Amino acid sequence: MTGSDGTSNAAWRGRSLATAVPCYGDERLAMVRGQGCRLWDADGKEYLDLLAGIAVCCLGHAHPVIRDALAKQADLLVHCSNKFVVPAQVELAEWLSARSFAERVFFTNSGTEAIEAALKLSRRVAHVRGEHERFEIISFEGSFHGRTYGAVSATAQAKYHRGFEPLLPGIVYLPFADASALDKALGHKTAAVVLEPIQGEGGVRPFPADFLKLVHRLCSERGALLICDEIQCGMGRTGKLFHHQHHDITPDIVTVAKALGGGVPIGAMLTTAEWGDHLTNGVHGTTYGGNPLMCATALAVCQYIEREGLIAHVAEVGEYFRDRLQALCDKYEKAVEVRGAGLMIGLGLKEGATELTRYLLTNGMIVNAIGDTTIRIVPPLIINKEEVDKATNQIEKWLKT
Repeated sequence: MTGSDGTSNAAWRGRSLATAVPCYGDERLAMVRGQGCRLWDADGKEYLDLLAGIAVCCLGHAHPVIRDALAKQADLLVHCSNKFVVPAQVELAEWLSARSFAERVFFTNSGTEAIEAALKLSRRVAHVRGEHERFEIISFEGSFHGRTYGAVSATAQAKYHRGFEPLLPGIVYLPFADASALDKALGHKTAAVVLEPIQGEGGVRPFPADFLKLVHRLCSERGALLICDEIQCGMGRTGKLFHHQHHDITPDIVTVAKALGGGVPIGAMLTTAEWGDHLTNGVHGTTYGGNPLMCATALAVCQYIEREGLIAHVAEVGEYFRDRLQALCDKYEKAVEVRGAGLMIGLGLKEGATELTRYLLTNGMIVNAIGDTTIRIVPPLIINKEEVDKATNQIEKWLKT
């Protein structure tokens, strides 16, 4: 069986290998259709999608809210320069501000661009204050903040640096959640501390609550900005709109993307007026960021999440999913622990994460291996308990072998 135009997985793969830069590997399937939490490849095989485009497709696939918002806005205006007011951008900024600490929002095309804006803003604030020695950015081992030069420099994983050095100067890497190292490093040269409250590429690894509170306190006391990278753990993924809201802290800057648009490319940097107003006319900008098409769609996604009570659903189904996986950990030696919150879940294994990923793909399920000891599960936020049962039953079959 082949896709609707008769082209098979193998044929699409061959054409891709002949034309594309090979940075995504050569074993990929051609996905041609989606519906809800399901995907179908060009050979007609069905998959339960537990990755959601890496935490992007929060409403699943082919959702009518996204389709209708795109169509409606495309009939009106797809793009115009940010030299003009974009009404959909204003409405989306107001929606985000009303549900967060933010008073200023800067829209981007992606998460990595949101991080770039945050890094630039932190150094800009120090510059305007006249604190010209305050330029260092503190990051933590295991982090992933993106692939542009500033973002990859702030990413404390050597594998993402190889072949691209020298990187951005002034980045300080600290051990994960090391309070003593943080206390020593955070000083008069520190412009900002950047962290993912739950590391994604680092293995779905949450920072302890007491450490997050310590970072927040030290930044406040010593004049550095706290940047929470919520590109993966934000927008309802962990049972709150923003993950830092679980911990009663208020960052200076939050970056979001991925689920913000439900599949369309959009990111945002959220901050206060005190800091955001330092990005004056001409200091920073973007051509496509915040364009009408993306903002209208993202606003429709946000409104649907709120209207349909999806964040409460995430909290309930996420707890159910993690409990099911914890039961497998209690039963089988291969499974070690369950990490994460809501529907951002890491299943820790003794070994074999790549093997399990391939097994699940063969049996119609999509997850992601992080190294050889962690499976990342970040399904659409609309996933139900029956689909969770199907997933955990399939994982158990592998654990039994």
